Amino acid sequence: MLNIRNEIKLAFLENKTAIYISVILLLGTLIAGYILHPYLQSIFDPVVDKLTEDVKTGVITLTFQTIFTNNILIVFRMFLLGIFFCFSGVILAYNGFFVGYYIADSQNLFKVLLYIIPHGIFEFSSCIIATASGFVLFHFLFRLMYNIAKPDFDYVRLEDKFYNLTFKDKLVYSLEKNYDKLKQSLILLGAAVILMAIAGVIEVYLTVPIANFILSIFG
Repeated sequence: MLNIRNEIKLAFLENKTAIYISVILLLGTLIAGYILHPYLQSIFDPVVDKLTEDVKTGVITLTFQTIFTNNILIVFRMFLLGIFFCFSGVILAYNGFFVGYYIADSQNLFKVLLYIIPHGIFEFSSCIIATASGFVLFHFLFRLMYNIAKPDFDYVRLEDKFYNLTFKDKLVYSLEKNYDKLKQSLILLGAAVILMAIAGVIEVYLTVPIANFILSIFG
């Protein structure tokens, strides 16, 4: 148990730069989406209208199963798209712009925040960590390929640097050397999934009652 705890701690500490970048990316696009609302209408108005229509017609149902499935797919998409030069950051940025735009478009900041914050705390945290896990995955793949192309002879402990390593040898040594990064990316992914599951429960069962209760007091 202690070892698992240490592994989780290391995954966050050793990749804090990736997490900080994800935080800045989300906050920056949230603010930009809010400020640039008038200029983003042509992009996001059709998205909001379609979502509203899909909810009304039952195409999208706001059940725990559908919300959880959709959110988990987003987490895994952010993770896997890290393969493509950290493309997971693009998804995070898009979501940041959209949420910022949606808040500005609501014209009732207090009310919309009440309906976002309870589950949003966990959902945004999950998206940040999922994006960071994608960055770490990309780092792992980059180092893996780099060490295959240019083996670290100090690591493989070969005195003769002209020794003809086979591709299999290079792959095995590179995997061994960079395994920790792969493991850490999966740990961050697991943390993101757990946070998103919590967000799904809160969104379905708690957000609306909490928001309605507060609105009944201050309304």
